[in-house]
Amino acid sequence: MSGDKVYEGTLHLGINTNSQDADGEITEEKDASHITREMVEQVIAENFMGDIEQIPPMVSAIKKNGVPLYKMARKGKEIEREPRKIHVFEFDILEFENPLVRFRVKSTKGTYVRTLAYDIGTKLGVGGSLDALRRTGSGPLTIDKAYTMEEILECDRETLEQKAILLSDMIK
Repeated sequence: MSGDKVYEGTLHLGINTNSQDADGEITEEKDASHITREMVEQVIAENFMGDIEQIPPMVSAIKKNGVPLYKMARKGKEIEREPRKIHVFEFDILEFENPLVRFRVKSTKGTYVRTLAYDIGTKLGVGGSLDALRRTGSGPLTIDKAYTMEEILECDRETLEQKAILLSDMIK
């Protein structure tokens, strides 16, 4: 859990929600039709690479006085949150079809990808929210080394042993 993470997601330009993702209620909509891939790439390169500070969203498990923020958010409360330092190693646009931006990001643990989406939209002046997210890597584990349950059930013991990731390989 303490390793770096890799995510693939979709940023929806022009829509802000109260949770910064598609599960929330839309709080603002703006026309984003003038935004280009190059504009998004420039905002990312100038503001969201390397060490950055990020304010965690209200809809998070962070606790204030022992109460998770998401419980406060459900009651309509919003409190001030301290920025946290994170590091973004890579941030690549995989596909751009305005208003949707598919991306891959590699960052330190504790990064709120939906907040990255929101912050990018804010920097572009049109707002943004996270439409979809999939973690494809966590520390030494990556999705390309994963197997479906069906694949596992078809294996004999010897094949399972060959495919298994040893605990000693995970803590290097």
